Amino acid sequence: MHQAAQREHSDQQRAKRLSRLLVCAAAVPVMLIAAGCSSDSGSDDGAGKDTTGPGATTSADATAAPTVQAAAYQKLPEPCAVLSKKTLTELVPKGAKSGKEGTSSDTASRGSCSWTSLDNNGVKGSQFRWLNVSLLRFDSSQTQGEGDKLAAAYYAKQVQEAQSVTGAKNAKSEPVAGAGAEATAVRYDLKKKEGAFKQQTVVARVENVVVTIDYNGAGLAGEKAPSADTLTKAAEKAVKEAVAAVTSANGTGAGGSSGSGSGGASSTPSKSPSKSPAKSASPSASKSSAKSDAKAPAATASSSASSAADKS
Repeated sequence: MHQAAQREHSDQQRAKRLSRLLVCAAAVPVMLIAAGCSSDSGSDDGAGKDTTGPGATTSADATAAPTVQAAAYQKLPEPCAVLSKKTLTELVPKGAKSGKEGTSSDTASRGSCSWTSLDNNGVKGSQFRWLNVSLLRFDSSQTQGEGDKLAAAYYAKQVQEAQSVTGAKNAKSEPVAGAGAEATAVRYDLKKKEGAFKQQTVVARVENVVVTIDYNGAGLAGEKAPSADTLTKAAEKAVKEAVAAVTSANGTGAGGSSGSGSGGASSTPSKSPSKSPAKSASPSASKSSAKSDAKAPAATASSSASSAADKS
């Protein structure tokens, strides 16, 4: 009896252990299946992010550079041909054929021309006139911006410099209508040992081109000084002709550009699109050369006076 009871107890223990083994054996495949599903799911997510996920698209878009609108005007007219014979005869009566073109390494971006007139009346005195036309064109740049905005900044700088000449007396500034997108005339008196000079500087912007007219006159050897009003009116006429020459050289009429018919009060750069990519020098090169091509009013008056004194 006792042995039988022991055998029965032993059988019960073995049955329990077997039951536990069977349960564990059944659980192992389920865990492996679950782990496998989880691993496959994570692998698919990673692959999606590397190839076609939204992260890759955002990165590509971030590297794309923004587009800059091309400059409206791509060339300049011949600087010595921007003014008519009639206008030159009025401004420089004794020097209408004396036009001298300034040196330029890139005539599509910058150019200048100057004329000198001396009406020598001997002991009765002389009338001196000096005229200079400067043209500066700005291209659009991916790094510096649109050409018309670069031109607008240079235009403002030119006007400011004309208004702050050392020794200038009776200075006056006024907007000029009908000369591009914006234009300003600055006039003042500048006294030198050779005589009293009347200086006019008229700056105009048409699209991405800046036109500067420097015009001065003086009565020498006792001759009466010219009228500042008359000289200013003549300089304004000259700048309008020069602006018209710029627009014409680029295939449009005198009022063909979007800003050419507006008055000097306007300061908003125009947005006319260009038909062809810019081919001339970069804006930085144009701006750096502007100082050498465009003469400051003070230096102009001084050199004019010296030249007149020598010829008289």
